[in-house]
Amino acid sequence: MELSKASTRTLIQKKLKDHQNLLAVSKFQSIEKIEKLFQEGQRHFAENYIQEALEKINNLKNLDIQWHLIGPIQKNKVKFLQKNFKYIHSVDSLELAQKIASKAAEINHVQKVFIQINLTDEPNKSGFKKKDFLKAWPELKALDHLEIVGLMTMPPLENDGEKNRIYFKQLKILANELQLKELSMGTSQDYEAALEEGATWVRLGTVLFGERR
Repeated sequence: MELSKASTRTLIQKKLKDHQNLLAVSKFQSIEKIEKLFQEGQRHFAENYIQEALEKINNLKNLDIQWHLIGPIQKNKVKFLQKNFKYIHSVDSLELAQKIASKAAEINHVQKVFIQINLTDEPNKSGFKKKDFLKAWPELKALDHLEIVGLMTMPPLENDGEKNRIYFKQLKILANELQLKELSMGTSQDYEAALEEGATWVRLGTVLFGERR
């Protein structure tokens, strides 16, 4: 018998250690599905697209939801980020980090972010290459009004957990070298391996919500 989504969420929650968190990816999901998951106890939700996110944030403003942004960010949309998102997981360039920090400074806000690392060197995938990130790191960590809490990565989507484990290990090693505690890694098809390798945030969509609309 197929488990309900509430039961699935409960089973996943039981696998989490104290420092590990479940992030519900609500891209293209209905307001009703988000409300239902909230009623079941989920508080952290993630969106990929800023415009869709802002509409949902407005429609659900009466709920104590902690919103995360995990998708690519156009630089002309940075002005919409401040105070709408508790965490931004997809900072993929020094220029973007500087723009976010500058906008946060205008309202005396400190924005929590993850730096996105492209460990596969796929040309069509966002994120710093490791060598470029290490070169930019001194400037990144010196930015005021930006709190870099950790690193994020997106391994190949066609891979399963075992094939992606190597990337999770690499991200953990890099974070440890820089004394960063948070790791945003793992999605519906590979979250178990990600948790085993030290993920503190796993980003789950269809496994929690079912198929997107």
